[in-house]
Amino acid sequence: MKTYMANAQTVERKWYVVDATNVPLGRLASKVAAVLRGKNKPTFTPNVDTGDFVIVINADKVLLTGKKLENKYYRYHTGYIGGLKEISYGKLVAERSDLAVYEAVRGMLPKNSLGRQMIKKLRVYKDGNHNHTAQKPEALKIF
Repeated sequence: MKTYMANAQTVERKWYVVDATNVPLGRLASKVAAVLRGKNKPTFTPNVDTGDFVIVINADKVLLTGKKLENKYYRYHTGYIGGLKEISYGKLVAERSDLAVYEAVRGMLPKNSLGRQMIKKLRVYKDGNHNHTAQKPEALKIF
């Protein structure tokens, strides 16, 4: 029996929709990252992007446990000297909850060109509306 190795031309991609209402951010991000990477398929190949498209809705209602809203910070650098910026997750979730979910998923993907290709298949929306009904997304259950 030969080992199956997937290639980019033969990958079948599906669309999934995930409701982030009352789901902890880390658990949501790890499940979404696994689907984006293709680890939920039996044809998973580490060096090929075999993942599916994921739509995350209701990012405003994502849950952060403990004191992460006050103590956890999203940090980025502008590129200039002294340009380190910090935003607490309480402020980030209140203003840009889609960015909080996006960055949590991006941190769980590979840090190379394959990971940059995988993150392009993620769509995050603050509310329950999305414009991908033509793709007929299936509901993906986190819990």
